[in-house]
Amino acid sequence: MAMTEYNPPREPWVDIVFEDEHILVANKPPGLLSVPGRLEEHYDSLWSRLVEMYPEIQVVHRLDMDTSGLMLFAKHKDAERSLKKQFQYRLTHKVYYARVWGHLEQHEGEVDLPLICDWPNRPRQKVCFEDGKPSQTRFEVAKREENTTIVRLLPITGRSHQLRVHMQSLGHPIVGDEFYSEGEAFTCSDRLGLHAAELSFYHPHTHQLESIFVPCDFYLEAESAIFNYFDPVRELPDYKTLPRP
Repeated sequence: MAMTEYNPPREPWVDIVFEDEHILVANKPPGLLSVPGRLEEHYDSLWSRLVEMYPEIQVVHRLDMDTSGLMLFAKHKDAERSLKKQFQYRLTHKVYYARVWGHLEQHEGEVDLPLICDWPNRPRQKVCFEDGKPSQTRFEVAKREENTTIVRLLPITGRSHQLRVHMQSLGHPIVGDEFYSEGEAFTCSDRLGLHAAELSFYHPHTHQLESIFVPCDFYLEAESAIFNYFDPVRELPDYKTLPRP
C-alpha cells in the first residue's frame, strides 16, 4: 500500500530526550518517517531533521511512521558499529505501550508466532508456520478501559509490524491501525495507539547499561517497565567479544 498523502507534524520539530558526544535519543512523533522515503516529497523524517544539526549522525534502528517514541542515533561511526551490533545480537530491550481493542483475558503472557511479509498486500505482514521467521512478544495488561486495554509490550525479536500482528492474532488489534484493525477498533482513535516508551542498551563508550524512558501521550500513567514489570535479564555475552556484524 503506497503512502497517498504525507503531512508530518512540525511541532515540535525535534524532541531530543538525551544526548552526549557519542549518542542521541529523540522522541519521534506519530506520522513522521524515521528515515526519508524514496520520493522527494517523503524526504522529511526524524533523521533528515537531525542531520541538519548533526551532519555525521547515523541511524541504528527504525520505528514505523505511525508509531511514536524513542529512537537511538549514533553520532559517529564507532558508536554506530557498537549499537548496530547490540541490536543484531539482541542486547537491547524496548518496551512499548499500546492501546488495543477489547479486553484481554490473560493478564500477562507471550505470543510466539512466526511472521512473513504478505507480499500481495505489503507492507502488511502475516503469520506463517511454514516460512515465517520466529517472532516472540511478551505482554502485560497495564489498565482495562471501557472498550480498550492498555498493554505493555516487550518484543523479544524485532520483526516488521511484529507487535501489530501479534496483538491482532490475540483478537485485540491496536486501535487506529490502518493495516490490522477495522470498524470501531480503527475509528476510535485518530492515531496508531503504539508508543516506544523505553529503551535499554549498553553505552558505546562507557559500556554501562543505560535505560531511557519517555512518557506516552495516550496513556499518561505509563512508567518505566524494564526490570519493574518485565525481567529481561539473562546470561548475555559481553557485546565487545561478539564478532562484527
